[in-house]
Amino acid sequence: MQNFIFENPTKILFGQGQISLTGKEVARFGRKVLLVYGLKSIKKNGIYDRVMASLQEAGLNIVEFPGVKSNPVLSHTLKGIALAREEQVEVVLAVGGGSVIDTAKTIAAGVKADHDVWDLFTYKKPIRSALPVVTVLTLAASASEMNAAAVMTREEGLQKFSIRSPHIQPRVSILDPTVLYTLSPAYSAFSAVDAITHMLEPYFNNAEPDSPFQDRLVECFMRTIMESAEVILREPANYPARANMMWATTWAFNGLTSAGMGMVSLPVHMIEHSLSAIYDIAHGAGLSIVLPGWMRYTLDRNTRKLSRLAREIFLISEKDERLAAMAGIGKLKAWFADIGSPTSLKEAGIPEEDIDKIAENASVLAQVWQLKGYTKEVIADILQQCR
Repeated sequence: MQNFIFENPTKILFGQGQISLTGKEVARFGRKVLLVYGLKSIKKNGIYDRVMASLQEAGLNIVEFPGVKSNPVLSHTLKGIALAREEQVEVVLAVGGGSVIDTAKTIAAGVKADHDVWDLFTYKKPIRSALPVVTVLTLAASASEMNAAAVMTREEGLQKFSIRSPHIQPRVSILDPTVLYTLSPAYSAFSAVDAITHMLEPYFNNAEPDSPFQDRLVECFMRTIMESAEVILREPANYPARANMMWATTWAFNGLTSAGMGMVSLPVHMIEHSLSAIYDIAHGAGLSIVLPGWMRYTLDRNTRKLSRLAREIFLISEKDERLAAMAGIGKLKAWFADIGSPTSLKEAGIPEEDIDKIAENASVLAQVWQLKGYTKEVIADILQQCR
């Protein structure tokens, strides 16, 4: 295990009824709050009313900023930054999933920036400060509620890039599993795929040759997510399954499972960002397309770890490591299909002739993330495995 620093300052309020404490928690950071949310879902399922009642009970001045879409875009976020400045808000409250939280984080950092906010995403400028961020989670997938990262798409050039800074880490996140009851089967499946991929990327792409503790954490969380997802798809209002899913996905990408692994990389996310930027497909759907193809592409380099995953998760008994690894890849792809997540470009309606365009787009992010081995040609080869 390599040297590391693990610090996660986010306060979590977990369980049924915790949304009633939203106002009290927000009030710790300011009296004027920018309420960031999506399109219509939180008004349909009653979460909006519950949050507003709590904020009003705390006597807070509320500035609303709705309209965040899945795969959030920079143009909308810039409007939020302008509104936050105009209204001189003191704290940003995100009520939604990863897209809403990432928008809130970008607004929180953008308000304090005296330059083009996109410079933060290309790492030309550092994030030096941000408004406090509080979240009420309504979709368990990205772990944005307990990490220091955010993802945003700039429509010009269809670039989907990310930022990372302790300044944008949520101060408080409220997790009530009952809000997930109305989540569609598709997004319940995509959530599981997203969390699993968050863990498997560092599992395969790290600088530590001997990591039994971290490997077992990933395998434990992955089994929990898979078991919970299967129950949820049968019983959407199963509280234990929703609670286990919500808590496991939060820990899947908050720094714990990759601590001690040295330098890690996320090539599957890098490639998927181009799919959701260009075609606006759900992030989890894009990951279930790319991950099995990437695993096949890296079979020779990752044979040992792939075979371990096959044996630990899918109980593959094949003694030959390569054959076990191949069987495990097939099992994972089949599980994605079983829960209703696409596993090929064709299934998602993405033409094979677009592979070169996708690879060109992804290669730009590969340079920003310093993934030097992922040239346009390599990315195209991986995408050929995803047809």
